Amino acid sequence: MAVHYPVRPCSTGLPFAVFAPIAVRRTRLLAAPAERPSAPSRRGSETPRERNHLTLILSLFRRKKPQDTVIDFTDAPTGGREPFSDAFEVKARNGAFEASIATLSPAAQATNGEDDHDGGPSRRKRSRRSRRGGTASGEISTTPTTTAGLPGAKAPISETFRGLGVDETGLNAIAALGFTEPTPIQAEALPLLLDGEDLVGLAQTGTGKTLAFGLPMARTIDPRDRSVQALVLVPTRELANQVREVMEHLGRFYGFETIGLVGGKRLTGDFTALERGAQVVVGTPGRVIDHIKRGTLRLEGIRFAVLDEADQMLDIGFARDIDYILRVTPKQRQTALFSATMPESIGRLVYRYMRKAQWVACAPEQRTADGVTQYFAEVAERDKFLALRHLYETMDLGRSLIFRRTKIGVDRLTAQLQDCGVPARAIHGDLRQGERDRVMSDFRSGRLEFLIATNVAARGLDIPDIEHVINYDVPQNPEEYIHRIGRTARAGKLGTAVTFVSEWELADWDKIVGEVGDAELERLKLPARWE
Repeated sequence: MAVHYPVRPCSTGLPFAVFAPIAVRRTRLLAAPAERPSAPSRRGSETPRERNHLTLILSLFRRKKPQDTVIDFTDAPTGGREPFSDAFEVKARNGAFEASIATLSPAAQATNGEDDHDGGPSRRKRSRRSRRGGTASGEISTTPTTTAGLPGAKAPISETFRGLGVDETGLNAIAALGFTEPTPIQAEALPLLLDGEDLVGLAQTGTGKTLAFGLPMARTIDPRDRSVQALVLVPTRELANQVREVMEHLGRFYGFETIGLVGGKRLTGDFTALERGAQVVVGTPGRVIDHIKRGTLRLEGIRFAVLDEADQMLDIGFARDIDYILRVTPKQRQTALFSATMPESIGRLVYRYMRKAQWVACAPEQRTADGVTQYFAEVAERDKFLALRHLYETMDLGRSLIFRRTKIGVDRLTAQLQDCGVPARAIHGDLRQGERDRVMSDFRSGRLEFLIATNVAARGLDIPDIEHVINYDVPQNPEEYIHRIGRTARAGKLGTAVTFVSEWELADWDKIVGEVGDAELERLKLPARWE
């Protein structure tokens, strides 16, 4: 006797062919007992295709919501201890247990009520970590908690910074960084910026510019307002990360949040951070414009804007982006611009977007960098790698930064060095941000000794222990040459710079020599023939 089981359409949208074998199989199982085959033969009669279809269908319809299993402890033996009240229950939810307590026994109530200040019923509070301080914030306290969880002071409070107009909160933040004396650019810029003036500062990388504009910026921010109130534009991702770290440190003392918007990483993280809210944005112009056009970043509340390394941003083509960004910010804002050089394009920016800007020049970038021994070697283009290998074998190169003009050149040189067993890594704009961060972390920590980079890294790196800078390709202009060799001999240390000059680069090298001077350059002797 055959029983026909109707096959109904399924809302899942799967084709009828998927359900046909299941219907046939179910027809067999619904047959009369006398006609049913034995268990072994029923098992063996299934085809692999039927089993696959059956597994698929059952997985679609057997997903049930997990139910709570309630365990009642009312009648449980107490072993001489006072039993729990009837309101105590334990629920098993998805394999994890959670306890729900409405009332406790009288003894427990008496014990739990000792901490109550108002004599009311006690309630267990979840202790969660504070967003900024890192301490438990579940308990109510009548004492101020402004210093809870803040980093401790590494140096005494600086009276010199106090004399510049820095408030007590800023002095504590500076002491936590271990600074006692301001740098020249800080001493000149802080009083003007704290008075609300627009400022143009001529200073090179590594002179403390971030604190020079960060402290005045922090005083203009209202921590209760979660909208963006300050913007810092920088040319590179690495420099953005360094500025963001300093601003995050100040934010722990002043109570504001800082986010970084840079390319090379997924936008989802930016969306989450912007939705959560932050008062300070540090970013590169390209990613900032991306968010402005998407509508995820609004700048009508900007009170303080900073253009850091402005000449470098203009050199790499961000002039229109900077114009676009500044046009969507309020005119009644305070603006600070810092640059290592002052080309004519900087003057146009100042004229368009700044109000009666004050100019300060502190330790401008010199024609020759102090502490750097500068060498050059004339070598054919095809022999440059052999010359680099000769330096590696004879000069005992320590932590070295090697510059090339193009990203393709960086990748090729990195591959050649790795093939020779030299631990080298590349960094340029085509790498994802996560990979760039890992490379920079390894280079800073000393795990990586040879870093091959494009010019984009010349302004973004602030590593005091670089021993050698090698210009594998001649820089295109004297300013670029100064920027490159300025990565070594930092913080009063000594360094060495070597430049390879090929037959195609003599004109560019003559311009550099005319700017730097012959007295600062030494010819490096290389073998006449290469094995």
